[in-house]
Amino acid sequence: MADQAKIFELKNGTMRVNISNYGCTITSLFVPDKDGKLGDVVLGFDTIERYQKGPCPYFGCIVGRVANRIKDGKFTLNGAHHSLPINSPPNSLHGGRKGFDKVIWEVAEYNQSDNPSITFKYQSQDGEEGYPGDVFFTATYTLVNTTLKLDMEGVSKNKPTPISLAQHTYWNLAGHNSGTILDHTIQIWANHLTPVDQNIIPTGEIMTVKGTPFDFTTENEIGSRIHEVGMGYDHNYVLDCGDEKFGLKRAAKLKDPKSSRTMNLWTNAPGMQFYTANYVNGIVGKGGAVYEKHSALCLETQGFPNAINQPNFPSVVVQPGDKYQHTMLFEFSTE
Repeated sequence: MADQAKIFELKNGTMRVNISNYGCTITSLFVPDKDGKLGDVVLGFDTIERYQKGPCPYFGCIVGRVANRIKDGKFTLNGAHHSLPINSPPNSLHGGRKGFDKVIWEVAEYNQSDNPSITFKYQSQDGEEGYPGDVFFTATYTLVNTTLKLDMEGVSKNKPTPISLAQHTYWNLAGHNSGTILDHTIQIWANHLTPVDQNIIPTGEIMTVKGTPFDFTTENEIGSRIHEVGMGYDHNYVLDCGDEKFGLKRAAKLKDPKSSRTMNLWTNAPGMQFYTANYVNGIVGKGGAVYEKHSALCLETQGFPNAINQPNFPSVVVQPGDKYQHTMLFEFSTE
């Protein structure tokens, strides 16, 4: 039986992060600025109850069994048809009505050493939110110096099933209560993205970003061209040109010019959703801060959206006995 929802702290003298077993949610993350002053750089709430009762647009959590959208909430796998909850009409989004962000994970290990870590585990049942097969998941957060590492794993016991988890933290490196991120700069190591139709479902095309307002192959201010892309950025980038280390590709570099806080993101996932909080509107968060449109951004490394229905996208299907493995490194610095 899973425990009650609680918040656990990891700290190492340089950084401090609070994480709940409810949805494996990062509720706060304190990192130093250029003057050594700690600031909380993630949007969220003061109590677990606020995450549970909403409205909460996936602040800080892990989403799954499949992140992002699945067209019409339907897919066919090995001849079997599967229907999912339509929780973002006309599609299924982030695992359904009760995805992994809305369950209490069991604490498997809580290590408060020099490199503190916490491991959560969750058993997803066959048929849960319409997905086939029993799957055993773990998620481990580890703090090493100025880096937060996340390792997500899933093993399907008895049936092939799509798996694509994503970490859905809303970042503002100037501080969660500091206004918009339009003056942040970002570089994304992606020459291509997956364009979408009117229902935000990928068309199947792999489109070059060159010569478009989606091109962040060189560092650029987020607000410089955001008015050219409708409400804002909400697109899956194809991570195809980053340098590598530890078997991970560099996905993005985010910087706040005021505090000089910088975050480099590394991952082994093929894609990354760049989302500029376009639908956040007047949500009262930590300390009474009011979060508005563009008050943060998400960098959700993932399998491509709707990959289960797009044969030309990298497969997200995991066979019985095989292991899904997804790692993210969030490296913080000032420069």
